Amino acid sequence: MKLFSIDGPLYNFFSRLLDMIKLNVLWFLFSLPVVTIGASTAAAFSITLRMVDEREGYIAKQFWTAFKANLKQGIPAGLLNLFFVYALYLDFQLFHAVEGNPIYFLILGIVGSVMCFGYFIYAYALMARYDNTLLKTLKNSMDISVKYFGRTVMIAVVVAVEIIVFIFNTTTMFLGLLIGPAVIFLTISGPAMYIFRDIERKSKEG
Repeated sequence: MKLFSIDGPLYNFFSRLLDMIKLNVLWFLFSLPVVTIGASTAAAFSITLRMVDEREGYIAKQFWTAFKANLKQGIPAGLLNLFFVYALYLDFQLFHAVEGNPIYFLILGIVGSVMCFGYFIYAYALMARYDNTLLKTLKNSMDISVKYFGRTVMIAVVVAVEIIVFIFNTTTMFLGLLIGPAVIFLTISGPAMYIFRDIERKSKEG
């Protein structure tokens, strides 16, 4: 039966699932020192961008190559990302802790969250695909977020739904640990690849 053949949908599903598990394990392992989380994320995006084109190949080897290539920019990018996320966490904690729940803490947190999302949502995919300075990469991420606002909002909504599903109960939490980050990276990579190609095409035409 074609369903169970090597080219069948069932085989392809489990093959992709295994690839996602491998990628997730690699991402967790290479993120463990914490300072390397940015390089590890860029390496993961190098794989998921290839998955969009169905040309991922040997995941472990390609991940390691991309990890080494992105260490220089990935380390400061990851630390900067973690700093902003922690600062936003503290801001929202202050909003709840301070008597009267000062509205300026809430406004600062919302604006900061939007800015952080814009600067980093495409940053690691850009890092995986192009050679650039960190500041230019972050600027390009924000520019893309504004220019392709509709797709960026779509990514935010889908990723938010995925996170809600992964933390819904203990069963989905286990699934989230198994493939969660890899699924989110792949979710971002689809629209990101479309955007990158669109920009590249327009650049050639211009």
